[in-house]
Amino acid sequence: MKETKTMRTEPAKLENKKRRLEPPKTNDQELGPLKLLPGKWANLPGLPGRGWNMIALPFVAPPPPGVPFPLNYRLLLHQYNEELEFTLVDKAVPNRGIRLAPGTPANTDQFLVALDYQQRIRQIAGDDFPKSGLAGSPGDVIHHEPGLWLHMINGVTEGLNIGRLATIPHGDSVLALGRSSEHSGAQSIADISGLPIGVDQDLNNPYLAPYKHFNDNLFQGLFNPVSPNDLLEAANEGVEVEKTTVLDVDSTLPTGGVVNIPFIVRQANATVVKSTFWIQELKEKDKYGKPKLRLQYTQLVMLDFFPRVDNLPPGCCPGLIQWPHVSINTLEKVVDPEPKTK
Repeated sequence: MKETKTMRTEPAKLENKKRRLEPPKTNDQELGPLKLLPGKWANLPGLPGRGWNMIALPFVAPPPPGVPFPLNYRLLLHQYNEELEFTLVDKAVPNRGIRLAPGTPANTDQFLVALDYQQRIRQIAGDDFPKSGLAGSPGDVIHHEPGLWLHMINGVTEGLNIGRLATIPHGDSVLALGRSSEHSGAQSIADISGLPIGVDQDLNNPYLAPYKHFNDNLFQGLFNPVSPNDLLEAANEGVEVEKTTVLDVDSTLPTGGVVNIPFIVRQANATVVKSTFWIQELKEKDKYGKPKLRLQYTQLVMLDFFPRVDNLPPGCCPGLIQWPHVSINTLEKVVDPEPKTK
């Protein structure tokens, strides 16, 4: 991919500081780096089946063929279609504060804009190894998530100007903070490993038999859980991108975090959430002469369960095995919230 130029990004400028709820509009400058999100994004009709998901889960089953011991987990994969909708904006949300020193005491209120979202995902296909009979059927709902994207207009700490608040019905709540950036052209998508941390990562290790199974037999002939971001790069082949806005958030940054109900903590504790969104303005235009919009994302959730088995020196790396739960997708804007005119 050819080199791109990072562009200067400006924070949103509020027309007034009176808090208000309203339907969002695309390209509303008061939304800052979130300004292209309002509306509805989806796989259908133009990008069907671009969503992929992998997750390791505790599961009791007999050892798979060739494995001399029970694994006590299964690797579950999904192909899916998604709808991601942004329908309400809360503007000029105030956080009250003061500065007493140095200098003259002053009020230092912070203002945010918050953009509501609803995410709905239905599976196209599912498979797991070892087989459980629980991989689901086409059309099954596999995820629902209400949440907020935040843009901190002022009072920013260490350049952290965006945040994502997510609430997941399994019993998880996430605050991930991060930074936005704008770039000319498309952005390269970094490789990530889907292999668990805290085990010998040689695919010939019998403990990794589920990963080797899908590495040797790609799910749906396409998805490899060992390198789950590959299909994001493939989706960009032949696509000309004029400009990319990047939203990169991480729950491990200061004051972020993940909170879960007790059962989740005991069984498969979600401890880390990292996600990157790439909002692409294409050179291809829609029927109104505006750039077509695509949205790509990769999300990594670390699930912690089972003691480490990587045979490192005692005390080196305490804790549990971390199992990457990765979701990727490429969507297009299908509904714009504001009327379009020629």
